[in-house]
Amino acid sequence: MGFIEPMLLLRTNKLPESGPWLYEPKLDGYRAVAYKTATKVHLRSRNNKDFATKYSAIVEPLAALPPETMIDGEVIAVDDAGRPSFNALENYGATHSSLFYYVFDVMVLKGRDVMGEPLSVLVIQFVTIRR
Repeated sequence: MGFIEPMLLLRTNKLPESGPWLYEPKLDGYRAVAYKTATKVHLRSRNNKDFATKYSAIVEPLAALPPETMIDGEVIAVDDAGRPSFNALENYGATHSSLFYYVFDVMVLKGRDVMGEPLSVLVIQFVTIRR
């Protein structure tokens, strides 16, 4: 399984008039794609740069992903008040900030491309696998 670029923001001038829609909050972090092969977890920037070494605290829990799974999200650090802080993320390691990985999308699940499936279906499948 190789790297897949994450889908970037689609700007719009107004919200949809009807129907269900989802949004992603602005978290002020680094967009990151995580994927697990049969033997290794990878954490890559949206430009395919390695994040696994710098943010190893994120990589360790991702080992619980099923093999051949890829997810898209954002690495953030929070300040002392619990708010996302890009400054805390930039200085991670020199400070005692907590890191989080917010998952936005499941792109590949157990080797199957699921990018065309509704997110609501994927959440149910992903939670079922984790149990």
